[in-house]
Amino acid sequence: MSSDKKYSIEVRVWIEEAAGPFLGIGKIWLLENIQKTGSITNAAKEMKMAYRQAWQLVEEMNRRAESPLVEKLLGGKGGGGAKLTEAGEKAIAVFYEVEKRIKDFAQKEMQNLKF
Repeated sequence: MSSDKKYSIEVRVWIEEAAGPFLGIGKIWLLENIQKTGSITNAAKEMKMAYRQAWQLVEEMNRRAESPLVEKLLGGKGGGGAKLTEAGEKAIAVFYEVEKRIKDFAQKEMQNLKF
């Protein structure tokens, strides 16, 4: 009896650190939105997230990373804001690269699935 069932392998990637989950897709989206909007407030709004929660995530990432991922800009005439540091930009690139390699591997393995 031959079956044409198709199976897929789904993968969700996050990077762990001694204190637990450090960087996953949600935090990556937050970093990308900070990069796009130039502010934690607008990034939080874009994600329908409370500012306080976004700020806590940024503080936690900055504290746990080897060097801060987000830099607050002091307010002036146009107000403050935030921008990604070089480490923040690198974190996004590295995360997506690792995720892509893992998903590519899963895709290859999927072709051998038979139950």
